[in-house]
Amino acid sequence: MTDIRNILIDTSHRPFKLPSGQWKYYQEWINALFLHWTIPFDILRKHVPENLNIDTFDGDCYVSLVAFTMQKIRPKYLPSISFISDFDEINLRTYIKNDNKQGVYFLNIEAAKSLSTFVAKLLSGLPYEKADIKRTDKIFVSTNIQKEFHLDTEFIVKEKLQNKSALDKWLTERYCLFLDKDNELYRYDIHHKEWEIKTVELKRLIVHYKVGDIDLTERQPRLTHYSDGVKVIAWQRQKI
Repeated sequence: MTDIRNILIDTSHRPFKLPSGQWKYYQEWINALFLHWTIPFDILRKHVPENLNIDTFDGDCYVSLVAFTMQKIRPKYLPSISFISDFDEINLRTYIKNDNKQGVYFLNIEAAKSLSTFVAKLLSGLPYEKADIKRTDKIFVSTNIQKEFHLDTEFIVKEKLQNKSALDKWLTERYCLFLDKDNELYRYDIHHKEWEIKTVELKRLIVHYKVGDIDLTERQPRLTHYSDGVKVIAWQRQKI
């Protein structure tokens, strides 16, 4: 519990206060590759619930493909079970600001294990799908046969980013996520220490992701990041 106390007292990097009440879940997001693209507002607006306000940076809207490994998910008073709680994941997200809370909204979310996909979807309500994912410390390859989504990338992780730009922080320091389910909107509040970001060189990048008319196929990202990861605590979702 010492690690969690240290996480909870480190709040100076947050753009808004910690939520009230007790946290409910613990998890770790590790070895994360971030790929960021700009998307025209009119295109993105069609894919985000109308009650969520799309956040922009210098007038630009962004979507990000985040490929990482999820580990040690567990409720507050229970241990994690590795064959369920540890899995590779890819999410495609955009950026939201509602009630002065900057968060993310998932346009698509995939996991490598069938059982983990089922449990995560059941417990969180997030629209998890199964994908075939393989990764090493330098390669991330994923195929979602049902949607014909594909990611194939080889990369080299480089030095720590010493001076983050305002955009670097805007894209990564997000402390809630928004969910639409059964015609209702919810918010999950989360907290972790500030992301330590490294630069990354893409040796190979093949992307085939098309969600409606949001098409990342054959497009190079505007910006990339890499992080060794963060330890995350999360609160019960709230209806908004």
